[in-house]
Amino acid sequence: MATTMSGIQLESSVTSFVAKTRKMLINGKWSDAASGKTFDTFNPATGEVLARVAEGDREDIDRAVKAARAAFDSGPWSRLTSSERGRMIWKLADLLEKHTEEFAQLESLDNGKPLTVARAADVPLAVDLFRYMAGWATKIEGTTIPISVAYTPGAKYLAYTLREPVGVVGQIIPWNFPLLMAAWKLGPALAAGCTVVMKPAEQTPLSCLRLGELFQEAGFPDGVVNIVPGFGETAGAALAGHPDVDKIAFTGSTEVGRLILQAAAGNLKKVSLELGGKSPNVVLGDVDVDAAIAGAASAIFFNHGQCCCAGSRLYVDSKIFDQVVAGVSDHASKIKIGSGLEPSTDMGPLVSAEQMNRVCSYLESGFAEGAKATVGGSRHGDKGYFVKPTVLVNTHDKMKVVQEEIFGPVVTAIPFSDTDELIAKANDSAYGLAAGIWTRDIKKGHRIASQLRAGTVWINCYNIFDAALPFGGYKQSGWGREMGHDALELYTEVKAVCSAL
Repeated sequence: MATTMSGIQLESSVTSFVAKTRKMLINGKWSDAASGKTFDTFNPATGEVLARVAEGDREDIDRAVKAARAAFDSGPWSRLTSSERGRMIWKLADLLEKHTEEFAQLESLDNGKPLTVARAADVPLAVDLFRYMAGWATKIEGTTIPISVAYTPGAKYLAYTLREPVGVVGQIIPWNFPLLMAAWKLGPALAAGCTVVMKPAEQTPLSCLRLGELFQEAGFPDGVVNIVPGFGETAGAALAGHPDVDKIAFTGSTEVGRLILQAAAGNLKKVSLELGGKSPNVVLGDVDVDAAIAGAASAIFFNHGQCCCAGSRLYVDSKIFDQVVAGVSDHASKIKIGSGLEPSTDMGPLVSAEQMNRVCSYLESGFAEGAKATVGGSRHGDKGYFVKPTVLVNTHDKMKVVQEEIFGPVVTAIPFSDTDELIAKANDSAYGLAAGIWTRDIKKGHRIASQLRAGTVWINCYNIFDAALPFGGYKQSGWGREMGHDALELYTEVKAVCSAL
């Protein structure tokens, strides 16, 4: 242990890691940016500089892609057996688990989330994802297909399919779950046999860079995983548009997802997108009210509302609307706001000044259109990037706060009296990532779930994730699925082989 900060002692490995200028990982070597540029990352709890990181650009992305290409086409990675590949991914998971406290502290410093949450969720879920995908490395299979060819009567054929790695993959990850999103992307790509160039979010690159060191320790060949920190408009754009990248995988806003698509059009590379959400969370009149109140509060305030699937539109049966709103507001009022490193903190800061200002501008828009806050409604304090957990009432379907993703601890509460009207309102969104339903009538819950246009529907629970459970969205919430065996389809090509016998 070395440095004491906000009530805890930081691991000595954490203090030494953030004290040095962090370089990028290209072809197994830690190197400076070709331009020599660096950028600062900030502690969102204080607004002060946390670390300095090499700023990747087009030239660095090109070097990384060439390294990944060589590793895929002619390096030892493609000659490993699927079993060897799986064991290597499992070893990575073991190393990550060994360093749980270190990674949890890095996440809390860099992102602002409570250390308790990073310890309990972010790191263990990343470990579990790598182990799950390690098992899939030996189970990616093709099929044999009986065929009947009308114009070659009497001829015999052996027809089968192979499922092969797509090749060099560019991956761009967000800042809300930096380590976990890296795992979601890297796990299936490596299990399938691809090589990777990853660009972490410029706000939160530290855990991804530390993970790069574990890849080296686990024995991954040079060039298999390359990590280039930088900005979206430079490094991210160069990766999305690179002609030698076979696939791009992006998690982030729908607006940036459209730019990724445009950039990918040059060589028609494969694209998967996990984008924004404005998820409805529905409380029916027959519900266990206390459980629904706790669930609704958790659905929006977990991770400071910085979740693409956050339950940000709360629809409540009009008979219990006032009771539920009062309950969620009471939960919000008791949330302890502070540095993520404080053991008693329930909610840390938003990730950046830009994000804090964005959330506050939505609050101002809502108030200007007639919304009222039953709790919160403003910035918290004058240091760091804190916003009070907020419940808005007197909202209607055309308001920006109801239609647009805020990505902060803000929920709009809306009463309903008719189930058919509710379903229409819940589906009245450009997004379709997730939804929640709270009811004692499980039959009714499943019936409503079948009518909601969302990639994930939780019944009497929310924010339940597992490496085996696919996650992704309908409509403008994206293309493809993360996790589960469905994710492997994003990183493989199907080859049909037909042989005359």
